[in-house]
Amino acid sequence: MSEKIIITCAITGSIHTPTMSPHLPVTAAEITGQSIGAAEAGAAILHLHARNPATGQPSARAEDFMAFLPDIKAGCGAVLNLTTGGSAVMSLEERLDGPLKAEPEMCSLNMGTMNFALYPLADRYDTWLHDWERPFLQDSDDLVFKNTPRDIAQVLVRMGRERGARFEFECYEVGHLYMLRHFADRGLIEPPYFIQFVFGVLGGIGADPENFHHMKRMADKLFGDDYLFSVLAAGRQQIPFATMAASMGGHVRVGLEDNLYIAKGELARSNAEQVGKIRRIAEELGRRIASPDDARQMLGLKGADKTAF
Repeated sequence: MSEKIIITCAITGSIHTPTMSPHLPVTAAEITGQSIGAAEAGAAILHLHARNPATGQPSARAEDFMAFLPDIKAGCGAVLNLTTGGSAVMSLEERLDGPLKAEPEMCSLNMGTMNFALYPLADRYDTWLHDWERPFLQDSDDLVFKNTPRDIAQVLVRMGRERGARFEFECYEVGHLYMLRHFADRGLIEPPYFIQFVFGVLGGIGADPENFHHMKRMADKLFGDDYLFSVLAAGRQQIPFATMAASMGGHVRVGLEDNLYIAKGELARSNAEQVGKIRRIAEELGRRIASPDDARQMLGLKGADKTAF
């Protein structure tokens, strides 16, 4: 069991919309402010998406990332982890536009093609800030999030081998662990592998404790001592699953991308509020909070001075 726990905070994302919470950051200034606040609260890694400032839609354009990346870097020492998932409706080239130009220390990488069904959210709200929001969610009953072996190999080569990034491997089901083992066997990645178990997205594995233990057993079988695991669970299971991960020697991911609430019926006022909550829980369990430099050492990252922003 690692004494130090890495807290990742997912600041904003392609799932949630401004209407669902007034506290979800959308503009570059909001993303910057909440990112620095989350780092000050104890997040060693910040997982970042970008938004189109005119429409609020998910964006992976370099100019939208560069509107906040230098400011976040100047304001805190956290590891900046850029999504390569972007949005399920983007092509791979669109998804990689910002990451290729930014050359970050770390990227997320989805380890398989899957249904990504968000449409139940469409009936929970009556008003929408933008015209595109409700149709986007409704149409996700026919949405395939494409991450083929060819796509994954491209990201590993273009972001990893050519630009020195390491990865948060997002595994939404057990088959994704086997896909990760496949790429390890091909020699495209090297340990330590940082595996993010993802629970509770409709189309992936459900947020059940039995599934958590099964994912952990299979990761142990496939990767032995060569990996670190972190856990995120969408919605109300976020803190319970993070608590289980912390108690089992793993690492955690919280943030408004995955869950808009701090307690039942109470919206989180910021990403920092969620980081502070899981930090208190982890420390009560006897874990020490990893600093950004601790995380860099534990994950073998290249360093903030080797990015392009």
